[in-house]
Amino acid sequence: MIRVELPFHLRKLARVEGEVQLEVEGAVTQRSVLNALEERYPVLRGTIRDHGTQKRRAFVRFFACQQDLSHELPDAPLPDAVSSGTESFVVVGAMAGG
Repeated sequence: MIRVELPFHLRKLARVEGEVQLEVEGAVTQRSVLNALEERYPVLRGTIRDHGTQKRRAFVRFFACQQDLSHELPDAPLPDAVSSGTESFVVVGAMAGG
């Protein structure tokens, strides 16, 4: 079971509270986790990744095990602690402004 933490606005959109738990088939990667998330909560399609390119949206970041994974390849394996469910895969809405 993969644990995913979403920012408040995405939890509200998906109508979930707390962290989401997902079954992921095969290798546990950013792509497989996000595919499973979007399959279970279709309303999230296009909010985390672009519809066409499937690239991470500019103001969204991914973290796990106190590491910024935002610039890792989408098919790179996530840390073992995420695969085992010990740690969460965290989606963060980055802030910008001046």
